[in-house]
Amino acid sequence: MIKAITYLKRRPGMPVVEFQTYWREHHPRFVKKLPGLRRYVQSHTLRGGYEKREPAYDGIAEVWFDDTQALRALRDTPEMAAVQADETRFIDRITMGLIITDDHVIKEGPKHPEMAKGIGFIKRKPGMPIEEFRTHWREKHAPLAAQFPQLCRYEQSHTRLAAYAQDREPKWDGISIIWFDDSKALRAAQQSREFERARADDANFVAPGPIPFIITTEYVIVG
Repeated sequence: MIKAITYLKRRPGMPVVEFQTYWREHHPRFVKKLPGLRRYVQSHTLRGGYEKREPAYDGIAEVWFDDTQALRALRDTPEMAAVQADETRFIDRITMGLIITDDHVIKEGPKHPEMAKGIGFIKRKPGMPIEEFRTHWREKHAPLAAQFPQLCRYEQSHTRLAAYAQDREPKWDGISIIWFDDSKALRAAQQSREFERARADDANFVAPGPIPFIITTEYVIVG
């Protein structure tokens, strides 16, 4: 299967609770009607993440289809038009984006609704070839991150190479997803030596500056 990840922000001025409620309780009725949809997951930024500053994103949506052909077939369908029309009710469509990814499970492990799901948005170093970036992230960096204490599961979602055709440059080269039993365990891991070793390696393949990161709760809508 193939996965599409949408990263999104709520409409300006919309309260977080109102946004999350609408997204979870009302929007799925449109998404569920998309032809060929196999799986649909929403990840909502924890409300505690808004206490100090506005997070990079209010969450991500992940949808799975059999292949790229099934995804392309959605264009100009009334079902997709209905999804996009409803998005204007609660999403800032100017700041939202979409990447199609190839997923790599680095550390297997179970998932359950009470878990904390950490999501990092990754951009490679300027001038670094995309294949070199993908190889380093998966083969050299992943073993370091997989050692985080209390880490339950770890996945990398690599932006598909087709996104770079004709000199295009996607906003993100991939998304890192880590699961812990709760946010306390995740934050404790961020204070560990293992985390510091992984952070030190960031300079070898990640663009300078902080990596946008949100801690979320996952809701499986379909699948």
